[in-house]
Amino acid sequence: MAIDKSNLKGEYLNGAYSELAAILGIDDVLKLHAKYRGTQIFFPVELFSRQFIINQIIDEYDGHNVRELATKYGYTEKWVRKILKDHIDSGD
Repeated sequence: MAIDKSNLKGEYLNGAYSELAAILGIDDVLKLHAKYRGTQIFFPVELFSRQFIINQIIDEYDGHNVRELATKYGYTEKWVRKILKDHIDSGD
């Protein structure tokens, strides 16, 4: 039996589904539920892959903005310098 979606409100949903409905909307939560119900999902703190961040740092480096890049991407200046040394100094 299908539920009439037009009468659904986020407050009717259980736990995290209610919170997700407030962010994504009921239709998207229903899709997530249909696909992943019963599955534990872990959301890493880092949204982007490390390789993407490395590429961004290399692309945005202007020779003087290590501190800004470290702050922007949430890494240490030491790590940003290492990435730049490994990829720019080596010609990669």
